[in-house]
Amino acid sequence: MTTLADRALTILHDWVQSESLRKHCYAVADSMKHFATLRGADVDLWEAVGLLHDMDYERHPNHEQSATDGHPSVGVAWLRDHGWSEEVCRAILSHANYTNVARKTPLEQTLYAVDELSGFVIAVARVRPSKSIYDVDVASVKKKMKDKAFARAVNREDIVQGAAELGMPLDEVIANAIAALGTDAHRLGLAGIK
Repeated sequence: MTTLADRALTILHDWVQSESLRKHCYAVADSMKHFATLRGADVDLWEAVGLLHDMDYERHPNHEQSATDGHPSVGVAWLRDHGWSEEVCRAILSHANYTNVARKTPLEQTLYAVDELSGFVIAVARVRPSKSIYDVDVASVKKKMKDKAFARAVNREDIVQGAAELGMPLDEVIANAIAALGTDAHRLGLAGIK
């Protein structure tokens, strides 16, 4: 039987050609799986949401931040047309503040919390001399968060707000994201240089 995550991965590969965007979605999915395990939630469902959350970003980036056009609305419309649950669709819509979909469930809150953070942790790993996720710790992530020139596209406020919405200390959310990405270091290109 095909899992939701298997279906999501196929869709991601169909919609997204950029290797860096694919890796971002893998990383968010890894973090989602990790947090689902911590919460005793549906790991397959949470992983699928992580894989799908930016499926339409490459084709419909939505720099205007329209609530109804572009990312993530285009992808969600496609998912609805193809039988994906409202739970999945709401979670994906809710990760973009401009859609005005309130984050009410742990699934929705976690996606928001790990989206920017996963990308930021990867950026921190890439500037380590070893290029390894295994050499990243909470202190190094927090230090880089203070450096506004580093990974400037990452919204630090979203990272802080995400942890607050989860009701978890920021350090704990960061530590869990690092652990999650460490489980998939090879696919993410973060296993380090030899």
